[in-house]
Amino acid sequence: MLGFAVTAGMLRPSRRLPVMGQREVTVRERIPADLPVLAEVLEEQQPHTGYPQRWPLPSPVEEFLTRPGELGAWVATLDDDPAPVGHVSVTTPGSGPEVDGWVAAVGRPAEELAAVSVLFVDHRVSGRGVGGALLDAAVAFIRESGRAPVLDVVQETRSAVRLYERHGWRVVGEARPWWLPADHLPVLLMTLPDGVGVVGGAQARATK
Repeated sequence: MLGFAVTAGMLRPSRRLPVMGQREVTVRERIPADLPVLAEVLEEQQPHTGYPQRWPLPSPVEEFLTRPGELGAWVATLDDDPAPVGHVSVTTPGSGPEVDGWVAAVGRPAEELAAVSVLFVDHRVSGRGVGGALLDAAVAFIRESGRAPVLDVVQETRSAVRLYERHGWRVVGEARPWWLPADHLPVLLMTLPDGVGVVGGAQARATK
């Protein structure tokens, strides 16, 4: 199992990244024992972020966290506390109107894309770089796999949109997936240009 921290140009195993308030964040692969804690974090942050859009979920939280087509998943921890304070996964793009938009924008078939999914952070540590570190780890994994990174984001979650924009993601279209509430704006489809992966313009790379 590898832990990742963003450095000036790469992600190294079992290193830590200083974040606001002199705390450090470690990003490591998710393990089954993380799921109960992640379920609690997801529930507690939902009133603050509006993510997920449908709450309570129509299925067990564990099914939301561990999805079909998952290629990898990571959690973030702070300092020496092993309890996760954030999560991200990478999945195959699946099917739906989002995929058509990504394929048209990137110019590559769906099987050469990978989607950043289920990114959330404990609201009590929001703004301390946790979300950015998780996003960088996911992008590094996707780049290493030779796929192109894509994602969708609900327009009403402005903090999430701003996070992706700060990391170089670009809006390439809109779509209305089946799970989106009828009173919401279409989700934004985003892609990440080649050579962009870590805040500050450095390229993220995972090493094993």
